[in-house]
Amino acid sequence: MSSLMIPRRRFLTGSLASAAVASPFGIVRGAPVTFSTDPYTLGVASGCPREDSVILWTRLAPRPLEEGGMPASPVEVEWQVAEDEGFARIAAHGVVRATAELAHSVHAEAKGLRPGRVYWYRFRAGSAVSPVGRTRTAPAGGNSRFRFAFASCQQYEQGYYAAYRDMAARDLDLVVHLGDYIYEKSWGSRHVRQHGVGIPTTLAEFRNRYALYKSDADLQAAHAAFPWLSVWDDHEVADDYANDRSYTTRDPEHFLKIRAAAYQAYYEHMPLPPSARPHGPNATIYEHYRFGDMLDMLLLDDRQYRSAPACVNGGRPTWVQDCPERTEEMRSMLGRPQEQWLDARFQDKRGRWTVVAQQTLMAEAKRKDAESGDRFWMDGWDGYPNARRRLLDSVVTHKVRNPVVIGGDRHAYFAADLKRECSRPRESTIAAEFVGTSITSQGPGESAVRSALAGNPELIYANGEKRGYAVMELDSRSCTVGFEAVDDVKDAHSAVRRLATFVVEDGVPGVKAA
Repeated sequence: MSSLMIPRRRFLTGSLASAAVASPFGIVRGAPVTFSTDPYTLGVASGCPREDSVILWTRLAPRPLEEGGMPASPVEVEWQVAEDEGFARIAAHGVVRATAELAHSVHAEAKGLRPGRVYWYRFRAGSAVSPVGRTRTAPAGGNSRFRFAFASCQQYEQGYYAAYRDMAARDLDLVVHLGDYIYEKSWGSRHVRQHGVGIPTTLAEFRNRYALYKSDADLQAAHAAFPWLSVWDDHEVADDYANDRSYTTRDPEHFLKIRAAAYQAYYEHMPLPPSARPHGPNATIYEHYRFGDMLDMLLLDDRQYRSAPACVNGGRPTWVQDCPERTEEMRSMLGRPQEQWLDARFQDKRGRWTVVAQQTLMAEAKRKDAESGDRFWMDGWDGYPNARRRLLDSVVTHKVRNPVVIGGDRHAYFAADLKRECSRPRESTIAAEFVGTSITSQGPGESAVRSALAGNPELIYANGEKRGYAVMELDSRSCTVGFEAVDDVKDAHSAVRRLATFVVEDGVPGVKAA
């Protein structure tokens, strides 16, 4: 990690307060472009950092909730990457065409950068200059520490993004978002703001939903402060969907049209590489990122390829009694091609730590029912136990060093020891697991969390009362995870405090309280 330290709040205030803070670009290219209002209403972002490159993102949207308010014609957008905040030392630059086909979004790949260092970036369309963002390339090796936050589940109506305000002020190398970046539906209680419209099903509607969420200043600040890696979960499309199956849209052909619109809107609004651009209802977002000799990060997609939910006869995959279908060997959470890809990546291990970033809780979390026996949540890994076993078998077979699984989705904090056979607490632990709570989304009742702890020996810790995120710090000796909790998600200015801290020691795959 670079020794360069920046007063984070000063950086964010200076870079996001006004586009006018940036010094001028060079000669204006092409026909003059003018805007009556600020076209950078959705901010700037960076993502997918490699040793020599990073993806830079913005979207021209002077009227963001009206499909952006841009004309149909393309617009040339210049971008710059600099070694200094004042843009005196330009490291890379280029021009991209922002087109109506992609909602005038920009995905610029800045190449030729140096590994493991901080850069600043900005955009210009016509005379309109964007806020300044800050990013960092992946280290090439020899890094003594790596620190990142992971987050998920940010239902806009249920709370403010105080967690992102706190995150933006931290000293981090990366943010990993594990899904439910938007919510397609309104639910929960004590709303503090509103979607204002119904459930999106068309591209225009999904674009407006993303624009609403990305208009939040605290979310913009977290994007502008660090590079992000991101994967989707279900609410970017439809609640609890599985591949082409949705309990809310029973016709698979109709549902895939909705999924195509949703996937495109996701791509248009996230700092993703061109390889992630959808082709109709299909897009490849699972990927491997390496951060020096410290970390291999494996991003998974457990929605697009999964088998249909078991034991629910096409209904909503909720808590149900066990049935033979659940344990069929062929059932997969990731799809066999992705399983094979993951197995190959486990063979290509180089980092001291291997983090598997996926959407939900991997540890078993069955519910005890005195009358009907164990009940399993069919939308999670408990609905695909043999897929979970195959993943953990692969970890063991390839002797993956220091495997750690991270997840979201459950709107609660969890720490767990992952074992091949969940019902055998004395069996050796294969990997540690940490699940961050939601940024805002309403959590489970505390009685449900206590019951989960009592009935599932893999679970070391659980808390469903607080919203927030998690921070993971890696060094040569340990992985330290802190659960950062918002005092009051209904208060936009709420304080954030450390709720719990855990450690995984190098070579010892178990969770310990710090």
